[in-house]
Amino acid sequence: MKILNINFIIVLLGLFSNGDIDIAANNYIEEHKELAVIEMYRSGIPASITMAQALHESNFGKSDLATKANNHFGIKCKSYWKGITYRHKDDDYENGELIKSCFRSYVNVFDSYIDHSNFLKGTSHYQQLFSLGEKDYKSWAIGLQKSGYATDPNYSEKLIRYIEKYDLDRLDYEDDPFKVLTKKLER
Repeated sequence: MKILNINFIIVLLGLFSNGDIDIAANNYIEEHKELAVIEMYRSGIPASITMAQALHESNFGKSDLATKANNHFGIKCKSYWKGITYRHKDDDYENGELIKSCFRSYVNVFDSYIDHSNFLKGTSHYQQLFSLGEKDYKSWAIGLQKSGYATDPNYSEKLIRYIEKYDLDRLDYEDDPFKVLTKKLER
């Protein structure tokens, strides 16, 4: 497994220079930041956390899951999922062989963001996160890792690194887009 991860990182480094990665990240943030802010006001999940997870899980919107299934958060099907599915090799093994896992698939990216919020709000082992502050991204990142969102033992550190590198915590202080729109319409 470690060899596979190292090879994957080497391939990624070969595909993207640091400048290219920053361009891809900034383009992704610009395109999707409003979705993260909308979901923060709807669900209570910090927009910085949503955006960091999306950047990481979707490889800046370029992963197979993101491009073929509009799944920007790596959410697997689970037994109760009744929606569209997409099969993709991830971290599930059968008889020692890597097999395709069932992932949720969405009609559009917005549905992925909504389902991500609903998934966290509706899953019992994430409930303690909602007692944290909406602007406490470090505790949220650590809590997501402790709650088992990802198998990567460095998951929280990666999320925090994205947030700090791209100043994503500024999104946690954005005005509610619906209130901004309402004020504009009232003029």
